[in-house]
Amino acid sequence: MEKPNLQDKRRVLIASANPLYGKGLEKLLAQKAAGVAYEIRIASTMAETLNMLEEWRPDLVIVDYDDQTIDRNQFLNQFIVGDRAMQVMLVSLKASGAAVVYDRRTLSPDQTQDWLQLPIDSQPLQSRAHSQRSEGMKHFIIVAVLVAISTVLVNLLLQSIGLLPVEASTQAAIIDRLFDTHFLVISFLFSLIVVFLVYSLIVFRRRKDGDQEGKFFKGSTRLEVLWTILPLVTVIYFSYLGSLSLAETRKVDPQALEVKVIGRQWSWTFEYPEFGIVSDTLQLPVNRQVLLKMTSEDVIHSFWVPEFRVKQDLLPGENLVKELRITPTIIGSYKVRCAELCGTLHAYMESPVVVVSDADFQAWVDEEVKLLNADPATRGERVSKQNGCLACHSVDGTRLVGPSWLGLYESQRELADGTTVVADDAYLLNSIIKPNVQVVAGYPPGVMPQSYVDSLSETQLSDIIAFIKTLK
Repeated sequence: MEKPNLQDKRRVLIASANPLYGKGLEKLLAQKAAGVAYEIRIASTMAETLNMLEEWRPDLVIVDYDDQTIDRNQFLNQFIVGDRAMQVMLVSLKASGAAVVYDRRTLSPDQTQDWLQLPIDSQPLQSRAHSQRSEGMKHFIIVAVLVAISTVLVNLLLQSIGLLPVEASTQAAIIDRLFDTHFLVISFLFSLIVVFLVYSLIVFRRRKDGDQEGKFFKGSTRLEVLWTILPLVTVIYFSYLGSLSLAETRKVDPQALEVKVIGRQWSWTFEYPEFGIVSDTLQLPVNRQVLLKMTSEDVIHSFWVPEFRVKQDLLPGENLVKELRITPTIIGSYKVRCAELCGTLHAYMESPVVVVSDADFQAWVDEEVKLLNADPATRGERVSKQNGCLACHSVDGTRLVGPSWLGLYESQRELADGTTVVADDAYLLNSIIKPNVQVVAGYPPGVMPQSYVDSLSETQLSDIIAFIKTLK
């Protein structure tokens, strides 16, 4: 008689604290083996049963249904976790009814001895496990290929629909490389979720003729470790890339052009100390680094030109001057916007940004210097625009935040306290430097900035009044 192959030996675990139950089944199994090699072990406690279930990995487990020391619910909860091939049979020698097999096969009590004749499986345990792993690996390979294809397509879509404006500075090029990496990771994560979801809905959907329960599992330590470590490494890597980008955007050029930026509700002013120019337009030479020294006269503002990518908050206070470095690379016209909610006209706090060649920039400087010697009314109009006066006071009679300047000079003005005053030079000067003293009726106090007494020179104040006199 040929000896059975030890590799095909079936492992049977009998879980019962009743020694007669265990020995009886062991003897019965030996008698009914019919040439099949069995390795039989008996566990008499719940802890011993669970330990053998996990370490010894039996093919078949026979549980004494009548044994109160064996917690059947706890046993089954442990049994259904894992992917190895195994059967469990709950056998009662007292109760009538069916002997319950975990794979839904049932036997009546008078057929209990016949369960030994049922094949545990036509394949050895190692072959079954290998087959299951092969089937699972096939699905993972298919999904991996689909995820890779989807990642490429989604990334191409994100790159092609123009999510970012034109790259118009050296700093923008550095930051866009980081954006591109973000888009790639976003594409991968989107594909990973959607492909797994759609593939599972299609491939593992319940068939019309299917009545089998899905495999239950409650956790995977390996998967939990994986999805903890990978996001951590990814975040650390992006932090490293961010630090490199920050270092690149803050590189210092000793020949940088210095421009002072002043933000206020709701306008921008740009001063060029090297030339003595003050403008409401940010004029920049191409391919030359510009050092912006920024402050606010009232609330927090935020300097942002989308095409340059970089952004910086402006804080009120003489000791809170912020710096930002920009190197424009494309000649053209852009807009600086306030990216920090700063009041009712926040959406309209914009100023032109013009990038020109070195020759055109020098021509603009020369023209601005000449205008410094223009007549007072012309200078006053420029100072009014540069300091945001015309954002609140119209010159055509339109009602804005403050009274219109059209026909203002030498007119009768009714004040909030019920008195009347003539809008002469003294009144206009007092309204600029002390705006809350004589408030015009119908307009709220505390809106106009009170910083002009320090930010405007006597000449600039006189020029503004001269400009108002011309608006008749």
